[in-house]
Amino acid sequence: MAKIAFLIAQNIMTKQELINTIDPNGVGAAGKLFGLPFDEQTADLIVIPVPWEVTVSYSAGTAIAPEEILYASAQVDLYDADIENAWHLGVAMLPFPEKWLELNETLREEAETYIEWLEDGMPEEIDEEIAYLREIPEIINKETQKLNQWVKETATYWHKQGKMVALLGGDHSTPLGLLQALAEQYQNFGILQIDAHADLREAYEGFEFSHASIMFNALKIPQISKLVQVGIRDYCEAEINLIQNSKGRIKTFFDQDIKEALYEGKTWANICDEIIAELPDNVYISFDIDGLDPKLCPHTGTPVAGGFEFAEINFLLKKMVKAGKKIISFDLVEVACGEVENEEWDANVGARVLFKLANWMGVSQGKLKMR
Repeated sequence: MAKIAFLIAQNIMTKQELINTIDPNGVGAAGKLFGLPFDEQTADLIVIPVPWEVTVSYSAGTAIAPEEILYASAQVDLYDADIENAWHLGVAMLPFPEKWLELNETLREEAETYIEWLEDGMPEEIDEEIAYLREIPEIINKETQKLNQWVKETATYWHKQGKMVALLGGDHSTPLGLLQALAEQYQNFGILQIDAHADLREAYEGFEFSHASIMFNALKIPQISKLVQVGIRDYCEAEINLIQNSKGRIKTFFDQDIKEALYEGKTWANICDEIIAELPDNVYISFDIDGLDPKLCPHTGTPVAGGFEFAEINFLLKKMVKAGKKIISFDLVEVACGEVENEEWDANVGARVLFKLANWMGVSQGKLKMR
């Protein structure tokens, strides 16, 4: 393996030559996504890991998800029943950015202190030593803006190298910079949001770039012509008002409506067709793991009863690609991997979601073929 890495680094081995050395039935390469020895040079898809969960308002654990999913991905078998030689695409994760994880840990403590103060009713009789509480949102907003810029610059760099780019969070605030980078490439694209939450709150808890505000912020980007939300089942009145007053820019398929339609005899295939009909040709997928049934992601930060089976979402993506939609990028977020019993289950499911998202993106861009 060391010899192969050396040959790649020296530009001696091409991607196809590398593929020819790989036994897809054998033991995977340690420390590589899906156990495959692709790197930034030989992979077609670059995954940006973003270890950030500063504004998470309930349970934490998503910041270490990129590392945990990387580890779990070695257990994913490479045969894809839908796609020929899916692993030939080549997917590589960038080095883990320790500086952002360290800053995340510092700011997360500050945010927790601030949120507790809010929950206590913002008492005025506070110790002078913690009078800085009112300043915390501004501090965190500025630092998150720097993170967004880093994500944008990283994505732009790899786009210019001719690579497809995706993002692995972290919480749901992390993809904003990627969306901003895509807006410089595409004049018109839509978002397919798979989620339990609408994420349309304005500066939730005072944090402009909150995980609960990602779609509110995304809609500030004029190139995003449509937001199609699927599986939403936890939302507030302000979010409903925003959806209803969006003049069709937001189309929400609520989980309750989907379930009731199924109970009354409509098929999931029919509903998928309705979802796909709302999307423009270029589609960005924002996949919050809590869009799935909580049994598949029990440790995610804000689990909500309801949601989808893994196979249902795969079926939706398959139909979407067959309909000719191009997946221009995606994110996978809110996979929590804290220090709790059986947390590896969440990473295991997350790794399989990542594999399918990457594969369908490859098919939609003509780099892979369906069986």
